[in-house]
Amino acid sequence: MSARWLPDPVPPGASCDGEHCVTCSDEAVRVTVLRLLDDGMAAVGTGAGTEEVSVALVPAAVGDTVLVHAGEAIAIVEE
Repeated sequence: MSARWLPDPVPPGASCDGEHCVTCSDEAVRVTVLRLLDDGMAAVGTGAGTEEVSVALVPAAVGDTVLVHAGEAIAIVEE
């Protein structure tokens, strides 16, 4: 099997600079890491309470603000 390029999955005219994900229409939310837990998880403050999210993809530390999409921290917000 030979390698080949896949077509761009973003539809023509779609923009990635809005408030929602182009793929699933979910919002990414800024939260604050309160506690690091086992297995790449963290307790985060959402403003409406505390939730557990995965921080396996980012080197998050307590006090960091992270961007969470679908229960996964996808970026550390530099303020």
